[in-house]
Formats: sequence, C-alpha cells, structure tokens
Amino acid sequence: MATKRINCWEHKKCGREPGGKNTTELGVCPAATDSSFSGINSGEYAGRFCWAMAGTFCGGEVQGTFAEKRDSCLSCDFFMRVQAEEGTVNLRTKFLRFVSLDAKNTLLNHMSYQHFKKGVRFIIQGEVGDAAYIIQRGSCIVIVEKAGSLHPVGHRGEGDIVGVMSILTGEPRSAHVEAETDMEVWCLKKSQFDDISQKDPDFLDFLTELVADRFDSRRPTADRSIGKYIATDIIGRGGYSIVYKGMHSGRNMPVAIKMMRHDLVMNSDFLSSFRNEAKIIAGLNHENIIKVFDVEERFRTIFIIMEYLAGESLEDMLLRLKSLPLALAADFLFQLCCGLDHAHRKGIVHRDINTMNIFVQHDDRLKIIDFGLACPIGTNDYHPGGVLPYLAPELIDGEAANEQSDIYALGITAYEMVTGKRPYPEDSASLLMKMHCTQDIPDPGERVSNLPDALRSFILKACRRDPAARYRNVPQAMEELRPLARTFASGLPNPETAKENRATLLLSYEDQHREVLNRLLEEFTLKVNELGASLKTYDTSNEE
Repeated sequence: MATKRINCWEHKKCGREPGGKNTTELGVCPAATDSSFSGINSGEYAGRFCWAMAGTFCGGEVQGTFAEKRDSCLSCDFFMRVQAEEGTVNLRTKFLRFVSLDAKNTLLNHMSYQHFKKGVRFIIQGEVGDAAYIIQRGSCIVIVEKAGSLHPVGHRGEGDIVGVMSILTGEPRSAHVEAETDMEVWCLKKSQFDDISQKDPDFLDFLTELVADRFDSRRPTADRSIGKYIATDIIGRGGYSIVYKGMHSGRNMPVAIKMMRHDLVMNSDFLSSFRNEAKIIAGLNHENIIKVFDVEERFRTIFIIMEYLAGESLEDMLLRLKSLPLALAADFLFQLCCGLDHAHRKGIVHRDINTMNIFVQHDDRLKIIDFGLACPIGTNDYHPGGVLPYLAPELIDGEAANEQSDIYALGITAYEMVTGKRPYPEDSASLLMKMHCTQDIPDPGERVSNLPDALRSFILKACRRDPAARYRNVPQAMEELRPLARTFASGLPNPETAKENRATLLLSYEDQHREVLNRLLEEFTLKVNELGASLKTYDTSNEE
C-alpha cells in the first residue's frame, strides 16, 4: 500500500493548520493557506513545499524567508521524506513517460550525462539556453528573481525535465534552477530536441502542454521581453490565453498582453480564431471597446497587445455589490449599447456578451472585452458561441448569430445587474437550454419593486424568445434607455464614486479627429484620477 503523503503541519505537529491549537497565538501557517503552490510535490497548498514559504513555524520558532532558512530546511527530516516520496509521482509531467532512463535507450546514448553538486545553480535566469535536463537522481528548485528578491516557484525531481521552456520557445531562461541535492542528469541539446520533435509528434505535444502548464503558474513570474514590450505579471487567465500586465519599453505606457497558450497554437482552428480576434478589435475604434495596439508573433505563440484597464470585471463588481444601483445599471447599459452599436455598424457581432467580458474602470466607464468568438453578422459556423446562461434561443437551435442574439445576451446581463441573479436556474445544462427555448424570462419588476418602467420594458423586450419580438437593432433599444441615461448621468451618480463638485465639458469635433481626441481624453482622465477626482464621458454622436 502506498504511503500517505502528508503535509508539514501533520508531520511537525505545529498546531498552525486551520483550526489548529496554536493559530490563536501564532496565526495559520502560510504553507496551509497559499493556494498558489497547490500541486507542487503532490500537496494541497504549500504543505509539502514549506521550505520555500516565509513565516512557517518549525523548531519552536516562526521562520524567515526562503533565503534565510533554506540551509536548515534542506537538512530537515520532513524535507528528506518529501524527496523520497516524490520520485515517481505526477507522471503526467514526467519525461519518464517518453524515455526510459537506462543505458539501452538509444536516445540517451546521444545525450551527455552530467553531475551537479548540491547548491550549484545550473540554469541562470535571463540567459539564452540551448539545453534541457532530464533528472535521473536528485532534485532541484526553480527560483524566480524579481525586483531583487528570490521567489521559489517550483520543485523538480526524478524523471522531470527542466529548462525545456527555453529550447521550445527560444526565449531566455525564465528562472534560476539550483540543485537541492547532488544530481545526476541527462543533457538534451536543442538540436536533439528538434530532431525528436519532428519524429515523435506525441513527444512534442507532451512538452508543449507541459510548457503551457508552467506558463500558467500563479506564483511570481520573471519579466519577459516581447518585442518592444515587457510582460511583468499575470493578471488574467482564460481557456485559451493568459493575460499579462506589461509596459511599452520605449513610451513607458502600460499595456495588457494576451498570450495564446502554447498547446493551442498547434490547433489551426484556435490559431485562426486568435488572429481573427486581434484583427476584429483593431478594426473597432470606440471608447466602450478595448483597443488593440499591436500583434507580436514569436516564441512559438502569438501576443495581442491591448490597452491596460484598471478596475474590475462586471462579474466581480456584482459579486461585491450583489446588484447595481438602478442609476448605475442604466448608465452601464447605455454605454454597452454604444459599444455594441459601433461593432454592429462595422458588421461584427460579439457572440459572448456576459458579465465576465464587461470591464468596469475606476471612473465607471465600461469596456467590452474578449472578442475571441466575434464574427461577421450572419456567420453560421455551427458554433453557438457564448456562455450558456446568456445564449439566445436561436443560437441553441443552431441558427446564425446576428445583432439580436447580442441584444438577448445584453438583456440577460441587464437582468443580472438589477436583480443580482440570472433569470433561470442553472443546476442542469439541458434544463437551462430548454427554459431558454420555451419560457420567457420572469418579470424583473417582481424582484425589484422600484424598477423604472423603461428599464423593465428594455429587459423584457431584449430577452424575448422570438427574435422578431425583440429590438430590431441596438439603436432601437437605445431609444428606450436614452431618457433614463440622461436623467441618471446628470443626477444620480454611483454612490461609491460621488464627488461634491461637478463641472460639465461640451466637446464638439469632426469625425476624423475622434481617435486623437480619444487618446487626449484618456491622458486627461489619468491626470484627473491622480487628483482623486473622476471623469465621465457621454457620447451623444449617435443621437438624432
């Protein structure tokens, strides 16, 4: 029977686990709460990676940082136990899946066999690497150096491969790697890696998935140079992408950098969709739609460089507030209509309007984001798009997306804004689809007693099952909302951002100056925010 793999607090009996006897005096151990280390050494949280965590309790004392305690930790009986237990676990990420480490293996006969002494740093962050290392015996620790500090982010043992990111992507090394114990390794040169990859697609798929998984780390990441941009920290994750906060190195301008996951680049459909997203957003120029500045193709993937947004998703805002003040909901809906109308006029439907893809900036200006499923109006690629709770009935039935399917998703979003809930129960996907197709949404006025008639009417009409009973287009919907938006925008600001003094600025301009003026307004808004004030713009260019 396999030995149960226990966490440090179970071995040391320190009493600092959640609910432990010493938590009142000393608090809960960081190793028991930091979920960014989950999975390392087959552990839950950092309970088997405790030597890398600052503030753990050991030997009767609260320990310091990784750098301060590492020598004593390496001789700890619990550390030694973990090393002994970890040799054959996590085979999903082990190179042993593809290579048997014995002298008869023809692949290994072409590799060099090397020894590293305990404490040797054999991979240096920032250097260009031409080799990866397969561990036959011993273990090592992966350390990111950031802002002058060392951050342990991973651990590799027998059967693991280290340094593979660099030879797969061509980037400089993303971390230091140091031998925790004496190590015996096989050295895989880039030329050998390229040769194996051509002959064995499964091998390449495995290593590409491994690299994608390691890029998705929730621990500190090294800064990365991507053309003229520097990617610093991961700020978002999606099914096919990772989003970094970054900086334009020449202009000192903050940006967001959306990277396609390496394992999906080899899928032509995903690759086409990612390129299409960049092309679509680049063709849209509106204050309520996220902007694309650049596209970089390198390191075996694609990066979309977008404007950096400070704030939170509408989903997170609703989790925090439960529902929105009606004034704010009406203002948000009008902004979303403005953005959608611009996209529709350009012949594009979003297909994925929901609270996750609406970003609320600190001044309550909205941006529609994530155009990964967007397509020309009327496209029928047999992909319904979207998230099921927001999906229009006709899309569930396999019809093509158009303006009215976006309007339906907007109506569900509006219902959620004012009631704090979505209209249908979601315990069963099949039942949810059936309800979308057979029942109109419940009256939001039954949940919100003071819901204005215009807002109630907008939600109900936007969500009609029959597209012919909905608004024909976004401008028609805006006519229903415009009186509310005018009233609320001037008289009922969001109470969280309300200011005592207000000033009105009326800006008249020609259409060819829109882009330049938008940039100037963005710079002005940043300066206004630095003063602790807020600026709200209201675009009347679509009004009759």
